[in-house]
Amino acid sequence: MNDENDWYGPDSATFGDRLAGAREAAGMTQSQLARRLGVKKATLADWENDLSEPRANRLSMLAGMVNVSIMWLLTGEGEGMDAPSEAEEPMPELVDIVAELRSIRGEMRASAERAAKLEKRLRQMAEQVQ
Repeated sequence: MNDENDWYGPDSATFGDRLAGAREAAGMTQSQLARRLGVKKATLADWENDLSEPRANRLSMLAGMVNVSIMWLLTGEGEGMDAPSEAEEPMPELVDIVAELRSIRGEMRASAERAAKLEKRLRQMAEQVQ
């Protein structure tokens, strides 16, 4: 995470991380950006927390409003923003905790997808029995 070029990269940050960083750099609160986009604040919060993603039309508007490219929001590559400048290095323990949390979040997302697939198979089997 100390590499400036990788701060918002695909291995270091999620779509929500990049969106929140770009919104903050643009000097907007969640409420302000949500209002400008015509969505609820809870919707924007879900995007920033990686619980959902915007549709293409909103994604395009969003990128323009926070002055980054769509590709950067999605992947961390392309025209975006620089890593935040920090006067002091964060405590190594904090960096480790953030990395572990991101790992857990990825595992949870994968587990949720697996659970959804199993649920779909169960429903199909139940329909065949009836």
